[in-house]
Amino acid sequence: MVASPEKIELKTSAAPASNDRVAVLLMGYGEVESYDDFANYNEQALNLLTAKFAPVPTWIYPPLAKILAIFDLHEWSHQHGQFVSPHNAIFEQQRAGIEKNLQEKWGDKVKVFKAFNFCAPFLPEQVIAEIKSEGFDKILIYPLLVVDSIFTSGIAVEQVNNALVKTTDGGEHWVKGQRYIPSFYDEPAYIQLMADMVEEEIKNDLAVAHLPSQIGIVLMNHGCPHKAKGFTSGIVESQALYDRVRERLMYRYPLISVGWLNHDTPLIEWTQPDATLAAKNLIDLGATAIVFMPIGFATENHETLLDVDHVIESLQKQRKGVTYRKLPCVNDHPEFLKMAAEWANPQIEALLSETAVAVNPSLASAHREHAHSHEGHGHSHGDHGHSHGDRGHSHGGHGHSH
Repeated sequence: MVASPEKIELKTSAAPASNDRVAVLLMGYGEVESYDDFANYNEQALNLLTAKFAPVPTWIYPPLAKILAIFDLHEWSHQHGQFVSPHNAIFEQQRAGIEKNLQEKWGDKVKVFKAFNFCAPFLPEQVIAEIKSEGFDKILIYPLLVVDSIFTSGIAVEQVNNALVKTTDGGEHWVKGQRYIPSFYDEPAYIQLMADMVEEEIKNDLAVAHLPSQIGIVLMNHGCPHKAKGFTSGIVESQALYDRVRERLMYRYPLISVGWLNHDTPLIEWTQPDATLAAKNLIDLGATAIVFMPIGFATENHETLLDVDHVIESLQKQRKGVTYRKLPCVNDHPEFLKMAAEWANPQIEALLSETAVAVNPSLASAHREHAHSHEGHGHSHGDHGHSHGDRGHSHGGHGHSH
C-alpha cells in the first residue's frame, strides 16, 4: 500500500516539536581504562570483530577473553607502566568540538551523543535508550572511523540495529528519520590535512638534517584480513586513502610506503607490508629518517601508541643510526573538528526537511506472508514458472563466478 500525500501531510502537522531535532550519534571503539574491564572488552571485541573473519567457535570467547586479559595486563601495566589509554578522553573532546561547530549553525536542534563499541556506560544500546528518553526521533549515525567496512563502521550499524530492536514496544517505531555518514577516506579536506601534518613535522624537525629523498614516510592504515567470510574488510578504501595522501607528498618526498597495523591473528592472511617491514624497506632504499603517520585512525588508541612504540623500539635495535618520529592522529585538531561537522551538515539538513516516516516493525511479518503468498501464486504457473527459476539459477552461477 502507498500512503496518500494527504495522509502524510496530516501526520506531519500533528507530529510533536521533537521532530525538529536531530541526535547525532558519534561512534568510536572506546578503550579499557581499568584492568577489571579487559575480559569484558575482549569478549565483545571477539564477538563483534573476530567472529567475522576467524574460524573460532563462539563457546571459546569467554575463556579466550580472560586469557587475552592476562596478556593485556602484562603489556599495558608491566611493560608500559600502568598505561591508561587516552582514547576515551580524546573522543569526548572530539564529540564536544563537533557539537560546538554544529550548534553554531543549528542551535539546540542538534545534540551530539557518543557511543563506544566496547565500553560501558556508553555502549550503543545504552546511548540509544538515552536518545529516545530525551525525545529525539531522528538519528544521524556517524562512525568517527576512517574506513567504511564491516569491521569499523559496519559493527557500529550492527550495534545500532540491535539497540533499535530492543527499544521498540512492538507498535509504531519511535525513530522517524535516519541518516548515515560513511567513512571519510575520500574526503579531500581530510586527505590534505594528513599531508599537511607530515609536511609540518618534516619542516619543523627533520629538514635541517635530512635531504627530502632521505626522509621515509610510513602512512599507517588499520590492518585488514584478506578473507573475511564474505564481508568487505576495508582494504579497498584504506588503499585509496593511502594513494591519495601519497599523491600529495610524493613529488617532494619519494620514499613513501603504506604500513598496516595488523592484529597478527594465527591462520589469517593480513595486509602487507606491516609498519615494521614498511620502515625497513624505506631504510634499505636510503632513508635516514622515518616518519610514522597514522592516517587510518581519527582517534589515538593503543594501536597508534603502544603498537607503534613497539615497532620503533624494535627498529632502533635492528637499524641504528636512523631517526624515528611518531605523529599523532588528528584527534581534536580544530581543523578536523570543523570539517567533521561540515560533513554532517547536509545529512542534518535532510533529516530536518524530510517528512517523518512512520515505521511499524510488526508489519514486517505481514510483508513476509504477503511475499510468500506471491511465491505460491508463482508456482501455479507450472512449467513457465520453473523456467524463470532456471534463469534465476544461471544468474546465481554468474554471481558466484564474480
